[in-house]
Amino acid sequence: MFTYSTKGTCSRQILFNVDEENTLRGVRFIGGCGGNLQGIARLVEGKNIDEVETLLAGIKCRNNTSCPDQLSQAITRYKAERDGLILEE
Repeated sequence: MFTYSTKGTCSRQILFNVDEENTLRGVRFIGGCGGNLQGIARLVEGKNIDEVETLLAGIKCRNNTSCPDQLSQAITRYKAERDGLILEE
């Protein structure tokens, strides 16, 4: 399970798994607007991480980001760590 601490949103963390086919599984947001975030999680379930990363990048709410944008950033971080470009904190 990959865990990402969000920045600038009501949600505090995003958790998800990625299977061997680069498909998102078990997306969960901690904190934030429950109904909206459950909807986002269901909509991205089973989707390719590259597709979701591109689709959600740049969506703005407050603080020049949003929960969907943070999910995109979480995927970017996941891929960088997976590829050894960033060491886990």
